[in-house]
Amino acid sequence: MRNSDTHSPPLGENGGVDDTSSDPGDRQARVDIRGLWVRFGAVAAVRGIDLTAEAGRATALLGRNGAGKSTTMRVLAGVIPPTEGLVLVDGIDVREDALAVKRLTGYCPDVGGLVPRATPWEHLQLSARLRRLVDWEDRAHDLLERFELGDVAHRVTSGFSHGMGRRLSVVLATFHEPSVLLLDEPFDGVDPLGVEATLEVIADARARGAAVLVSTHLRDLAMEACETALVLRGGATVAELHAHELLGEEGAGVYRALLD
Repeated sequence: MRNSDTHSPPLGENGGVDDTSSDPGDRQARVDIRGLWVRFGAVAAVRGIDLTAEAGRATALLGRNGAGKSTTMRVLAGVIPPTEGLVLVDGIDVREDALAVKRLTGYCPDVGGLVPRATPWEHLQLSARLRRLVDWEDRAHDLLERFELGDVAHRVTSGFSHGMGRRLSVVLATFHEPSVLLLDEPFDGVDPLGVEATLEVIADARARGAAVLVSTHLRDLAMEACETALVLRGGATVAELHAHELLGEEGAGVYRALLD
């Protein structure tokens, strides 16, 4: 665990992130989902999900492939519209102003998202221009070094390994310090140093009052990063649990039972 890391929020006595570490006065809901349904033709990928994500807190979306995790993330990022239900990001209805929602969020998709013929530095440069960032170069350098991408900052991403692509996607998601950070499978294929950097980014985002949502199939890492978890199965919520309830062997048993 990372309780000695100055970048990380403190851990509670039962393990997991201590949910008393954030200022209660700043715990406004940055994400509010009520009765979310997403249908693709006759297939319902998400079925009636409710979710609240507060400032300064991190929530994990857990479940098997096809559980609806990535679809929920794409709705929150303004990539696809909800079929039914209310989805608010910092009070903005994603149906009414998807572009404003995209400005507020930082999104690491589960796959893709990179331009094969562009370098990491060109990706960051384009993001800075689109978001009208000023004095962004130092932060860009810092993030690339933190994720061990400094040496390949001017190499095109088409030659990157899967893990390197994942790390760059996290860098791009957090680069503009969004109020809602959406990380879909950020640990997939990533080495321990990349995992450490991602956990630091999550802790940093929480410390500045962002809401963080992490979708992953790696339960232990999710519980290290997050206070609460929403467990999904077949597009619907089957449980909302505190991190300590999903830790260790006992937590693994609880999780398996929820997915059966």
